[in-house]
Amino acid sequence: MKVRNWMVGIIALMAIIGLGSYIFNNPTGLFRQIFIMGLIACAIYFIYRVWAGRKPEQRENRSFAKAAKLSKKRNRVSHQASSQIRKKPLRKRSAAHLTVIDGKKSKKKDRAIF
Repeated sequence: MKVRNWMVGIIALMAIIGLGSYIFNNPTGLFRQIFIMGLIACAIYFIYRVWAGRKPEQRENRSFAKAAKLSKKRNRVSHQASSQIRKKPLRKRSAAHLTVIDGKKSKKKDRAIF
């Protein structure tokens, strides 16, 4: 673990020294290179956003939200219309008459006892 920390520290120190020497020797080249890297990063980000934005799940979610809104609107309209219409009282259904069929109770099955 200590060896890894030393290696990371040495690499970071070398990067700082290299960046410092690059600033003193060619500052405009450094800023130009940083600007080009930024442009490339922005282009990759926007391409990713466009490509990731075309997921079918998002279209389905939009379709679902639109259908839910339409359904709510229909329910509101039908609810208002049904409240104006007088409802007939439901008549009670009579209970179904069921009969019990008696089987052969006197005959017992021969079962093996385990």
